[in-house]
Amino acid sequence: MRKQLSVLFGLLLLVLFLTDCAKRGRPTGGDKDEDAPLLEKSFPANYSTNFKGKELKLIFDEYVKLKDVNTQLIISPPLKNSPLITPIGTASKTITIKILDTLKENTTYSFNFGQSVTDNNEGNIFNNFKFVFSTGPIIDSLKVNGNIKDAFNKKTDENVTVMLYEINEAFKDSVIYKEKPYYVGNTLDSTVWEITNIKAGEYLLMALGDKSKNYTFDPKEDKIGFVQKNITIPTDSSFSIKIFKEILPFRFTRPFEVSKGHIQFGYEGLADSIKIEPLSVVPDFKSVSNFEKDKDTLNYYFKGSVADSIQFKVSNRKVIDTVIVKLRSKKVDTLRLTRLNSSEFQLKNQLKILSNLPLASADTTKIDFFDQDTIAVKYDMKISEDKSELIFDFEKKYDQKYTMEILPNSIFNFFEQSNDTIKYKFSTKKVEDYGKLFVTLKGVKKFPIIVQLLSSKEKIVQEIYATKEQQYDFIDLLPGKYLLRVIYDENENKIWDTGNFLRKEQPEKVIYIEFKDDLRANWDMTETFIIE
Repeated sequence: MRKQLSVLFGLLLLVLFLTDCAKRGRPTGGDKDEDAPLLEKSFPANYSTNFKGKELKLIFDEYVKLKDVNTQLIISPPLKNSPLITPIGTASKTITIKILDTLKENTTYSFNFGQSVTDNNEGNIFNNFKFVFSTGPIIDSLKVNGNIKDAFNKKTDENVTVMLYEINEAFKDSVIYKEKPYYVGNTLDSTVWEITNIKAGEYLLMALGDKSKNYTFDPKEDKIGFVQKNITIPTDSSFSIKIFKEILPFRFTRPFEVSKGHIQFGYEGLADSIKIEPLSVVPDFKSVSNFEKDKDTLNYYFKGSVADSIQFKVSNRKVIDTVIVKLRSKKVDTLRLTRLNSSEFQLKNQLKILSNLPLASADTTKIDFFDQDTIAVKYDMKISEDKSELIFDFEKKYDQKYTMEILPNSIFNFFEQSNDTIKYKFSTKKVEDYGKLFVTLKGVKKFPIIVQLLSSKEKIVQEIYATKEQQYDFIDLLPGKYLLRVIYDENENKIWDTGNFLRKEQPEKVIYIEFKDDLRANWDMTETFIIE
């Protein structure tokens, strides 16, 4: 019996020993690789001089992949033809770059890969890996840097290209529309930039939101910014460039028929004096027009006896054109009315009803407007100048519920269509549910200024036009996050004006100011800001 127990005990020890060995021998995978790949060697060597070849070979210490290399790789000076880079999409220790251009003599070339080189396993990024060589005996080593800001919007676009054009005897401002710059940099996913390996000289410094990635300025789609005076390198200065969208020269585009009695005229640029004149129409022909909100489109509505086409004369300042529009549609759009304000009514707002077709008249005797005690509310009503809105102005009261009922045949549009019964309900909050902001601005360099209170989504809540020092009071505000936008109105036209490169005009200055705290209900918040 004792012998059997001894054998069993021995077997148990053997099982425990083998189990422990199995546990200790199981692989764990080791620590996660957090090291970025490194360039082990290259042909030619990085920062080589007198390079005469057509191919670069970059060899890394581990397998790498190229990610978004078409947008991340910045080559300075730019090449006319994009180089052939292999492999794309598969892992390799070697990246081969075949140059398809004839390289300039005595020129330093920089290939900045941005964030495109990553290791194959963990995706660790070789940040701003740069490969540099010269076709001459020296590597240019000067640099310039700075940041990019949007001239109007609080948030600045990513991936802005910064460019240097050499100032020489052949330089003209028009070069930015036709030729690539001598040096380029890019902000990638930030707002800061740096251009390195530059030779000494005088340059035009500019920035582009280069949509097509062709290093030339296309005013139709690109934002632009520029330093007012040419810069001289070397320099100790850092440059802040504000980018903006230029207003295009006016250009008329071909109109088209939307529905019966409705033609849309498209255009580019500033159409502040545009006129649409029909030619050879009968006496009962009538028309009205308005601009499409937030679009470069003019809506033209007409009625009366017409043939199967109309010839128009279109003019805007010195631009004059004629066009024929063929009429095929038999269907007229029906009247649609939409209330613009939410059910929770802002006390500073007017009540606005938007029409899809131009309005002609409204009968106030068929519009019932009551408060929660069914007491009639006195109001003034008007049709907006562009005939697109019906505007009601009345004395708003706190903690009140309103009902507006618009009876049939109250509102008529240009085509003599009228509405069905419409009922709108909306309310205001208690006085203690609102907050107030009292703002003092110090350091204003010049008046007038436009002071806009913006919501967290940067929509204008209230606006004050100031011609002298004053306090800026914003009352009856719903609780939430707000910010200020201050515009220096240099030409006193009460709007923000953009810039123009050829005229060397910078956009009007815009300053954003953030409040430290969100506005709370039943709270008066007083702030003083010093602005530039």
